[in-house]
Amino acid sequence: MGSVQAPSSSAETKSFTKVLALFGELRGRGSSPDNFTLPVVLKSIGRLRNVTEGEKLHGYAVKAGLKFDSYVCNSLMGMYAALGKMEITHKLFDETPERDVVSWNGLISSYAGHGSFDDAITVFKRMSKESNLKPDESTIVSTLSACSALKNLEVGEGIHSYVVVTEFEMSVKIGNALVDMFCKCGCLDKARAVFDSMRNRNVNCWTSLVTGYVGNGRIDEGRELFERSPVKDVVLWTAMMNGYVQFNRFDEALELFRCMQTDGNRPDNFVLVSLLKGCAQTGALEQGKWIHGYIDENRVTVDRVVGTALVDMYAKCGCIESALEVFYETKERDTASWTSLIYGLTMNGMSGRAMDLYYEMESVGVRLDDITFVAVLTACNHCGFVEEGRRVFYSMTKVHKIQPKAEHYSCLIDLLSRAGLLEEAEEVIDEMRNESDESLVPLYCSLLSAARNYGHLELAERVAEKLEKVEVSDSSAHTMLASVYASANKWEDVTSVRRKMKDLGITKFPGCSSVEIDGIQIELQ
Repeated sequence: MGSVQAPSSSAETKSFTKVLALFGELRGRGSSPDNFTLPVVLKSIGRLRNVTEGEKLHGYAVKAGLKFDSYVCNSLMGMYAALGKMEITHKLFDETPERDVVSWNGLISSYAGHGSFDDAITVFKRMSKESNLKPDESTIVSTLSACSALKNLEVGEGIHSYVVVTEFEMSVKIGNALVDMFCKCGCLDKARAVFDSMRNRNVNCWTSLVTGYVGNGRIDEGRELFERSPVKDVVLWTAMMNGYVQFNRFDEALELFRCMQTDGNRPDNFVLVSLLKGCAQTGALEQGKWIHGYIDENRVTVDRVVGTALVDMYAKCGCIESALEVFYETKERDTASWTSLIYGLTMNGMSGRAMDLYYEMESVGVRLDDITFVAVLTACNHCGFVEEGRRVFYSMTKVHKIQPKAEHYSCLIDLLSRAGLLEEAEEVIDEMRNESDESLVPLYCSLLSAARNYGHLELAERVAEKLEKVEVSDSSAHTMLASVYASANKWEDVTSVRRKMKDLGITKFPGCSSVEIDGIQIELQ
């Protein structure tokens, strides 16, 4: 059981199809398949995702009296899990009179494979309460994967204690699962202790630990571990480069990329996308062009992910024509590709063209998501398209059945505020009663800024009263409030706001910028 798996190749598809053909031939000869034959057929049906045949074979198993055979029942569960029918999978589990470890493991791994991590942990707890069976390696690894996804340290530590107390063999799989779980929960010292206690380690163990260190900001320690790894595959190289990119150490990421090539490792698309993301973040156009050249020279397939990364890089570096060229040359384009270009056009002062692309996107039937609408509303905001902005915003729920989030409200409120429609903007915020106070703060700040610009002191004071009720830790809200009071010559109120900032320990931090000169990134304070 486990996650939904489709055949990985046409040869595998033919193999599973042949199994079904042979089974049909067997039935045609009048032979009765037994509890050893059915599991093989059930697995093939699951991999082919053939629901109709699966239901037929389930019916046969019931008529043949094989439904309660543990081997057949576990295989039926596996088939339905592969077909994505977890309700039936769970129902079969509950109806199984004698559940073995394989039954419990199958249900846990199926839930974990489908992303239902809470359910996976619930089944694990149920196993310990309802049966005398002891967890095996599969039980532990599947449950720990759920703990990692949920950052559930309590259950993860409980499993670790079980492994230690029962002197359960610390296999490579269990050790790696524990390292990954502790890293995801931010317990790097415990992850390192497990790692050091392992007699045998593979490259996956090194990758989990390196990923944990770099993901938690301990980049240099992660690099030391990276260098110590006796074997380095492309996943480990990618993990280290991702860490550098994540924490804006792009030059080191690029240097590592060159070392990877020297070491004889061919980078995959994940590496290239990570580097292009770094170029986009830092505005490193020359490095981005060099990576694009590498892609062309090495005939790397520009799929939708690589194509989107190239579009994003060129757009954020200000080369919008190159972004457009890559976009229209890319054969595979998905929602992210279109959205990235809409953002890019908007950020480069071409909001009108961004809206044209949005209408083109609608006309060709590309699915729009919530991120697309943020990009489109941003375009409306930049050009002051109030009517279009309203229409796009309200079409989210009426046409596309997408519930607006705080980001969408923020775009609309900013659009209305810039147009001087302050009362309408205030009404929109007041309608967001289901949102938390913290999510409303930036919206009120935007309205507060507009009230200051338009000299609408009455509105500013109403918004200020609402902000006073919220324990705001964002310096921009307090700074804006002080600025409004200063514009109205209310100096006592200015002093009061600044005193409150000091009491709350809120500091306004200076910003910084970076520019690229001769391929070198220079940061300006």
